[in-house]
Amino acid sequence: MIGIVVVSHSRALARAAIDLASAMVPEGLLPVVVAAAGLDDGGLGTDAARVAEVVGGADGGEGVLVLVDLGSAVLSAEMGLEFCDPEVAGRARLSPAPLVEGLVAAVVAAASGASVEECDARARRALAPKEEHLAGGPARRVEHPPGDASAWSTTVDLPHGLHARPAASVAVALSSLDASVVLRNARTGAEAVGTSAMELMGLDLRSGDTLEADLSGRETDAARAVLAELAARRFGAG
Repeated sequence: MIGIVVVSHSRALARAAIDLASAMVPEGLLPVVVAAAGLDDGGLGTDAARVAEVVGGADGGEGVLVLVDLGSAVLSAEMGLEFCDPEVAGRARLSPAPLVEGLVAAVVAAASGASVEECDARARRALAPKEEHLAGGPARRVEHPPGDASAWSTTVDLPHGLHARPAASVAVALSSLDASVVLRNARTGAEAVGTSAMELMGLDLRSGDTLEADLSGRETDAARAVLAELAARRFGAG
């Protein structure tokens, strides 16, 4: 599993972002997520030497994704990677993804066993559902694999709809299966890839909405069973 490092001017900001993202996945699946944030005197700022130390500690051999807030945090992260052992630096990836959405997406992807490259890609795409929703354009559609698909559906029985944590539960559970799952809000027609927590959050699934799924691939039956089990548990929302 990859490690994730948050480089921020503010320790409080980094800690809050990490707490939010960490709440999305079960403790046993949580990747190493640590901060290189603030100055030793408690003030705002970043330190390249501290970045290098934290990245080295977060590397377990599968790479480290580094997310930053703004301005000099980018420069400190770049310099910090230069200070790292070359092998560690070679496995690290400095991402331009948005800090909060990107961190949530990366943590969920890492919990699913994704590579540092895939975690970076999902983090970079994490802002798209919010942008599309606020732009007020047509309902989001995703590419469906060729061939026939099996259908599944359920009624969302959650007072607050399919919000962040239930969406992350779906994404993590489906990521280990050899199946393509496209989820859809029957009310709006909006679609999402089942393994993307951020896309699922963007479906705007409210209590009483119908969640539809098109499933295909070698483990279609297993994916359907996973969805049914999650729905029976109200997607982990209690």
